[in-house]
Amino acid sequence: MVKVTLDADADPLPTLTLQSETWELHIRATLANLSRLNGIREASWEERKSLQIGNCAGSPVFWTIAPDDQATLLIGQDDETWDIGLLIPLTTIDKIVTLSH
Repeated sequence: MVKVTLDADADPLPTLTLQSETWELHIRATLANLSRLNGIREASWEERKSLQIGNCAGSPVFWTIAPDDQATLLIGQDDETWDIGLLIPLTTIDKIVTLSH
């Protein structure tokens, strides 16, 4: 389970917080960019597609669908040479999209 919080009024950009029992992640992105996550189901990693949406710790965040129908977050230079990778449920993505509208 991943808790989703969106501070739409954060300065300079809205801040998306994703939390589990063992980790917490802060991603800064415009609401318009976060709403683009609605298309994540077309961003298949098997086809080497991803969505670049937001920044975390000064690095871009790439979002893609893993073969097991979970979402993958890749944080780093690009979606091939990332530094941090996390799998999250697709229901988490749906919550983010809902909050960004």
